[in-house]
Amino acid sequence: MIYMRISWVKAKSDDKSFRFQKNMGFDVYEIEDLEKTDNKISELVNKNYHTIILSNEIAGFSTDIIKKYSKDDTVNIIIANNKKEY
Repeated sequence: MIYMRISWVKAKSDDKSFRFQKNMGFDVYEIEDLEKTDNKISELVNKNYHTIILSNEIAGFSTDIIKKYSKDDTVNIIIANNKKEY
């Protein structure tokens, strides 16, 4: 049986992104220093997370998303759009 591990990553100060996932007990990681976004992504890849969903806010702090993982078939990096408030 193959298990797919999924994680969500957001800024610690972001109280809107991934609330549902966090309340449901899924793996939601919060980053205090956004300059360490690549470190958190690497850590999650090393822990065998296959899909990593980033909030739009922290995605801009990653230089590895395109360089390192765009051609890696074992890891899916997804950037979540911000919800529009009406």
